[in-house]
Amino acid sequence: MVSPALVLPHEPDDRWHLARQMGVDDAVIHPLEIGDGRTQWSYDDLQGLSNWLAEVGLNFSVLEGAVPISDRIRLGREGRDEDIEVFKEFLRNCGEVGIPVVCYDWMAGVRWARTAAHVEARGGSYVTEFDIEKTRGGPETLPDATHEDLWDGIEYFLQEVTPVAEEAGVKLGLHPDDPPRESLRDIPRIATSVENYDRVLAAYDSEYNGVTFCQGNFAAMGADIPAAIEQFGEKINFVHFRDIEGDEDAFVETWHDDGPTDMLAAMRAYERHVDDDVPMRPDHVPTMAGEDNSNPGYHTKGRLFAIGYMRGLREQVQADD
Repeated sequence: MVSPALVLPHEPDDRWHLARQMGVDDAVIHPLEIGDGRTQWSYDDLQGLSNWLAEVGLNFSVLEGAVPISDRIRLGREGRDEDIEVFKEFLRNCGEVGIPVVCYDWMAGVRWARTAAHVEARGGSYVTEFDIEKTRGGPETLPDATHEDLWDGIEYFLQEVTPVAEEAGVKLGLHPDDPPRESLRDIPRIATSVENYDRVLAAYDSEYNGVTFCQGNFAAMGADIPAAIEQFGEKINFVHFRDIEGDEDAFVETWHDDGPTDMLAAMRAYERHVDDDVPMRPDHVPTMAGEDNSNPGYHTKGRLFAIGYMRGLREQVQADD
């Protein structure tokens, strides 16, 4: 089963209260998506935020985005052992605070990529776009990186940190590369297919080495969404609920109820095959009337719509069963 969650700011504002008013209990803290540049968290930061959330009835369920993984770790470069020790301490702090899931990625150099932010969708709303043809050129940022560097990096990392995650009680969820291409601006990528995820999960067999199932990225891979959910099953530790029109070379985000994926079938697969209470948050929502599109994909109204849609789908699945 899944539990509706929302990305919330790390300081109280109306979005905290809107979450509770909608019956959402699970807070996802992702400072970069809220427009905050925070990249590091001390134990006191985490404990203070957890206490603050608890005061209004919210669980600190997932930390993503501001996670201390360097490109030295991702590429297996000199200094990675020192950086991995920082990550281990971060995991121990999360465990002490009681944060059950950390979402991380393996995108070196260029991270999440979009090429347009004002693509008109239903009723004049705006969604974002990626088009590989608009990314040509630019300086080489990691000219010597190879796919095997990334594989060596993640397999070494998981061997080192998964035992610490087990001891701390903090589940890891690898986010797909976005977009899930073999390379972007000549920088290789590996979290790009269901088969590659099988290799990641085999690097250390543990429920603490798991998947952030970002549904739009798996759709861009061409995966059968319900089948992939069933295949990963209990290894899905976190869900990003979204849809896209297109593929890894060119796509636009869609309204959650207006894309090509059978979202009811997807919800049925989550309810039947993942563990209880896995946090599921809406992702890459449309910018709606009255919003300035200053933070494309992460304004409030579209996320409120998506939470209602997710709840309706889940209730239908539960009624069917």
